Amino acid sequence: MADINVWLALSWGGHPHSSTAWNWFRSLVDDDVLFCRFTQIGLLRLLTTKAVMGQDCLTVRKAWGVYDGWLRDPKVEFRNEPAEVDGLFRRATVPFSSTSAPKALGDCYLLASSQASSATLVTLDGGLHHLARKIGQDVLLLT
Repeated sequence: MADINVWLALSWGGHPHSSTAWNWFRSLVDDDVLFCRFTQIGLLRLLTTKAVMGQDCLTVRKAWGVYDGWLRDPKVEFRNEPAEVDGLFRRATVPFSSTSAPKALGDCYLLASSQASSATLVTLDGGLHHLARKIGQDVLLLT
């Protein structure tokens, strides 16, 4: 399962880690790369955000076209949320229960979703990688 930042780097050549993400993607032989609803929405949101994309900002229609293009790739699949995600998500947020942690909530959801899907989460985010190691979950950090 790819994190939102990996999907953005794969989808937009102007991303500073685009070549890193593509090197990883091209190296896959028998592995599927998963979208979940969170990463689908995140990619669409970022592709249509001028503060992120600058002059390359897409309309919603064009962003859906990028997403649909990914679904035509035989290595890419959308995976619905498994039932056990809720419990895993709640457990992953326990270390943050006494703080305000909006970014951690998204990271915890991705960790729970990848765990429930028996998928390795792939990210460019060192903070997410550190959080995963802290809770004993394997995450692939692209460098």
